[in-house]
Amino acid sequence: MEIIRTEIPEVFIVEPRVFGDARGYFFESFNAAEFEAKSGVQTTFVQDNESKSKYGVLRGLHFQKGEHAQSKLVRVVRGRVLDVAVDIRKGSPTFGKYVAVELSEENHRQLFVPRGFAHGFAVLSEEAVFQYKCDNLYAPQAEGAIAWNDPQIGIDWKIDEADVLLSDKDKCHPMLCDAPWLFDYNEKLY
Repeated sequence: MEIIRTEIPEVFIVEPRVFGDARGYFFESFNAAEFEAKSGVQTTFVQDNESKSKYGVLRGLHFQKGEHAQSKLVRVVRGRVLDVAVDIRKGSPTFGKYVAVELSEENHRQLFVPRGFAHGFAVLSEEAVFQYKCDNLYAPQAEGAIAWNDPQIGIDWKIDEADVLLSDKDKCHPMLCDAPWLFDYNEKLY
């Protein structure tokens, strides 16, 4: 695997080595030892999740608070999404900045979203199957989120706003400047 650093150093793309021939392809989607050696991140993933969504579905921008904070390693197994990680660590030099990466079944890329970041994605294809690993178990009482369309952040989701499909919950998250709970850049999250 190759680690590709982004504008925010803690967020990076994981690109596997894909072996293809007339029969199809093979790649190792995760190897804990190689992931740690190449990324420098020491974490243990404890939960895998999968969602299926149609074009225009936008999920996010979500995070878990406090002791339930999560890192995620996300990928698409069918279709195409724009995946986004937003720095919500107060005091960080990249606070309020984001990384957006297209993940698809063709490019096999994964995005590592560290603790202290809000995460979301928008489906760009007719349908997408999205998988992600988490390094902490889901805790409903620790849910946090910020508005997907916060103008201070200014994410271009690559779909027309009229086509965006949101859950009722995702329609009413606060803007970053009004969020009641964020992370502290100086707090150790791992």
